[in-house]
Amino acid sequence: MDISEAIFSRRTIKDFKPDRVPDEILERALTAGQWAQNHRMTEPWRFIVLGPETHRLLAATEQKLMTKPRIIGVACRLNGDIRQQREDYAAVCCAIQNIQLVAWAEGVGMQWSTGRVVQLPQTSELLNVDTAHEELVGLLYFGYPATTPAPPARKPLAEVMQRLP
Repeated sequence: MDISEAIFSRRTIKDFKPDRVPDEILERALTAGQWAQNHRMTEPWRFIVLGPETHRLLAATEQKLMTKPRIIGVACRLNGDIRQQREDYAAVCCAIQNIQLVAWAEGVGMQWSTGRVVQLPQTSELLNVDTAHEELVGLLYFGYPATTPAPPARKPLAEVMQRLP
């Protein structure tokens, strides 16, 4: 699959088959995340791959997480400088996009969650995220798609683009 096909065909997947995604595929996707652009080469990301025990403990906060075959937490290192923190957060978001596109090209779907579970202090504690030095950006749920949603409508480019002289 070429990059354009991956970008235009990718969907957020919420319903997964129960099959476990192999570590090799996840590691290829995470490696792609490491190649995201990042200002000053700060490489501010940290990927936390949950094993079965941690997965079960996390699912105690929200049972539906047991329907997610693989979960990876993504943390962003916090720097004291607010401008650098903004750059670093953006870089982590770029890394997540790279991860999702490479997973998709391998036939693996993903959902990036920033919801309630991510905000719970016990989630950061469980994932060894020291909130004085890192921010949990989200949880990435991976699996083989049980269903793939239709593409959502997008605004025409002319509505979101401005040409200047």
